Amino acid sequence: MTGTTEPTDPATGAERRKTARVRWASGAAVVLALLFAGAAAVASAREDAPAPRAAGAPAADSADAGFARDMAVHHQQAVEMSFIVRDRTEDEDVRRLAYDIANTQANQRGMLLGWLDLWGLPKVAGGDDPPMAWMGSGGGHQHGGQHADGELMAGMASRAELERLTRLDGEQAEVFYLQLMTDHHKGGVAMAEACASRCTVPVEQRLARGMVEGQQSELGLMRDMLTERKARPRP
Repeated sequence: MTGTTEPTDPATGAERRKTARVRWASGAAVVLALLFAGAAAVASAREDAPAPRAAGAPAADSADAGFARDMAVHHQQAVEMSFIVRDRTEDEDVRRLAYDIANTQANQRGMLLGWLDLWGLPKVAGGDDPPMAWMGSGGGHQHGGQHADGELMAGMASRAELERLTRLDGEQAEVFYLQLMTDHHKGGVAMAEACASRCTVPVEQRLARGMVEGQQSELGLMRDMLTERKARPRP
């Protein structure tokens, strides 16, 4: 019996792109809900009287608390950059990577803030200690952005760099995002490695080791994606 071939629908490609955009929008709603929930928790913690420190919880100046606070800030910027590039390119590979980073880091950020709540510790460091003081020798990276209190954070993009990303389109936006996120991941890996060796809470150490593994894998992927675009990470 001779088989019949279904005619090719010229709208198929457009429909696939539309479906991808719908998936992104649905995922975006989930991620934004997580971020808003985290922001609400921070606001509540600032307005209410501080909860007493839980028995057996790490100290406020411990590596466990410092990592949770600093990495929550670090992750928030990764989510922000990923949402920016989503609107600046139609490349499905870059959009997929950005979705994965935003989804993963929003969830991890929620865990970090949740632990600080359980420990009865503030989500914002007090005193004059700069970010990453818990790392001992500091964790500065060549490309550094600003923490909420104005101090540098490892690998974070500056506000000017984020604004530049919002002005780029297509391949230029893809390349700059991949370069910024490469710097960001390098700083994040350094922080996570420090927690893996300095933190004392086993579940937080496991999360930190998972971050190292996941972000190192993404660093290799981003290097390949930059090569495909005849670009490279920033020195």
